[in-house]
Amino acid sequence: MTAPEFHLYLPQMRLTMDAMVDKARAAEAAGFTGMAGMDHLAPPLAEQHDMYEALTTNAWLLAHTDHLVQGQLVLCDAFRHPAVLAREAVTLDHASGGRFELGIGWGSVVEEFTTYGVRPIPARERVGRMKETLEIVRALWTGEPLDYDGEWFQLVAARQMPTPLEKIPIVIGGTGPKTMALVAEHADWWNVPVHQLDRLDEMHGRAGNARVSIQRMYTFAPESSDRAAIEEVAQKRFGYSSRVVGGSGEMLDHFHAMQEQGVERFYVWFTDFAPTETLEAFGAEVISSF
Repeated sequence: MTAPEFHLYLPQMRLTMDAMVDKARAAEAAGFTGMAGMDHLAPPLAEQHDMYEALTTNAWLLAHTDHLVQGQLVLCDAFRHPAVLAREAVTLDHASGGRFELGIGWGSVVEEFTTYGVRPIPARERVGRMKETLEIVRALWTGEPLDYDGEWFQLVAARQMPTPLEKIPIVIGGTGPKTMALVAEHADWWNVPVHQLDRLDEMHGRAGNARVSIQRMYTFAPESSDRAAIEEVAQKRFGYSSRVVGGSGEMLDHFHAMQEQGVERFYVWFTDFAPTETLEAFGAEVISSF
């Protein structure tokens, strides 16, 4: 069994750009393969806080790291025209030497659509629009002229150069029937929602060749730390959310169990907001064990 990938999940809110660079560099040094943020027009349930745009943040962090892959969980399809998205992705791919991944979804925060006047709103229309986006983006990445006549988009002899350096990985999350069809057709990675993990065995066969990832919240207590204090702070911040709590031994047991279920990538969202000392300890006590 090959070693899993660990990616730091760090929403780009309530942090300065310098602070995010520090965390990205610390994650890279600790052995994390990648880093992912979120994509919203305002932080859900926290609109009063600062937040930076996803792809611009990716570009900044790619410019300040050497090996770390940058992605998102996930870009909202409805926020961008597919031709713009295709061009942005290839630009980041070339600028970083192939360290950009395209995470995409059809949008889960309906209030965001109504507040900012984004269309479409019904779920069936959002997933239909994303289907067209994926078809257009992948076609434009070939560098060949494209004629496309869809419900949402019409392109005539559209062509974009350059093409990706090699292949830009696509990450799609969700478990609905239409989403799973898109995963099987387009995705390199299928990100399984935590609340659907009990269906992983049942759903895996519908993911095509996509590899499996999960994003989860982790309350990590390094060796020689005050575990009770760490758990108390996490409880105050996040309550009884679906968290994995424990030291290195418990974390390793968890990751090995998830590996046995077929999970190959973990997006780790630390409840202490990933200070350098946590990243260093996680790298030394957990990642290095693989």
